Amino acid sequence: MSKKRKRYSSAFKAKVALEAIKGIETTSQLAARFQVHPIQIGKWKKQLLANSTQVFSNEERKKLEREKEMLDDLYRQIGKKDIEISWLKKKVGMLE
Repeated sequence: MSKKRKRYSSAFKAKVALEAIKGIETTSQLAARFQVHPIQIGKWKKQLLANSTQVFSNEERKKLEREKEMLDDLYRQIGKKDIEISWLKKKVGMLE
């Protein structure tokens, strides 16, 4: 029988990584307290430090907004085309 893999929320990962960055407790103590392997804590800590600049970056937010606007526009175009196609199908059906 296989053991189920644990999945942690991003909030939990951030909490553990921040505790590791503080350095008040050792990684082993944190691992015992949060019931996570010490290597995993190290990986989360590195990941947080590597991506910490994105928290204060406006570029990422602007990029996401542009992508959302583009997606909305594409969905609007698809809807318009669907209406045109259904209208044309009705017109062709009337001629036959």
